[in-house]
Amino acid sequence: MPVLNEEGYLETAVRTILDQDYAGEKEIVLALGPSRDRTDEIAAALAAADARVRLVENPQTHIPAGLNLAIAASRHPVVVRVDAHSELTPDYTRRGIEALGREGAANVGGVMRAAGRGAVQRAIARGYNSPFGLGGGAYHGDGSAAPAESAYLGIFRREALDAVGGYDPAILRGEDWELNLRIRRAGGLVWFEPALGVTYWPRASLGDLARQFFATGTWRAVLVRRYGRANPWRFFAPGALVLGLAASLVGLVLLVCGVLPWGSAWSLLLAPAALYLLGIAYATIRIPDQRGLRDHLLTAATLVTMHLSWGSGFLRGITLGGGRVVDRSRV
Repeated sequence: MPVLNEEGYLETAVRTILDQDYAGEKEIVLALGPSRDRTDEIAAALAAADARVRLVENPQTHIPAGLNLAIAASRHPVVVRVDAHSELTPDYTRRGIEALGREGAANVGGVMRAAGRGAVQRAIARGYNSPFGLGGGAYHGDGSAAPAESAYLGIFRREALDAVGGYDPAILRGEDWELNLRIRRAGGLVWFEPALGVTYWPRASLGDLARQFFATGTWRAVLVRRYGRANPWRFFAPGALVLGLAASLVGLVLLVCGVLPWGSAWSLLLAPAALYLLGIAYATIRIPDQRGLRDHLLTAATLVTMHLSWGSGFLRGITLGGGRVVDRSRV
């Protein structure tokens, strides 16, 4: 588990791991980044209370580096990646290892079910859980068990990780997809097992969501630059959306300033913005678990934040690369 500034989530996340009904031996290795809250104190208390909890330092802060350090410090033939913002169901490890053996897989992942406590975090969770928000990956829904492109978190055979060299520390976001691509190219099977459930607690503010998604979009573009056609088409959609909306905005300014005549051209220029607004309205109506106007407005704001932040980051990454862009939403 890579950990940074997680005082509000770490203890509960670790408890769900300790409470797994898996009968075999297990250990929990926490890779501690330079937190500025009480995270290190909580981690030390957990390690003192249970010898199965071990700590390693992650001075580089970044998730892939922390994961590699934790994996190197671990001792068992199965490696289960976990997250401080996630809570595992009690049968997660047992069912995952059963699927790993049954399918002969290199990695097994389950369903990420986002949840929220306040109105904003619940709206962000609705965006995570909806195809109108993240969409695409099987682990955002409840599909059938099948081979998968990637996996949320992951239950790995250690030899599969060793064979591909672990996580790439140069990929600061999208590291799971990139690792699973290399595993699949090496002949390993990545398996989606919908019986595995994980509760994920997303960011609790739209500002933090925007920072997270800008970084994610930037590093997805880096993956496109590196792996080209191996990337699914959905990676390109948010960037294309931002370009279309930018064209609509420029067209509107030109029309208002009189540079362009108010003729047939204006409808073509404004079409991307109009279609997007209609799409957001449709999605907001269709997404379940909303009560009242406030929930619907927050859902719409969440979707727009996700799409435009991701798309803007993607365009940045395509043109300039990843550079020093990192997810600062937890710093």
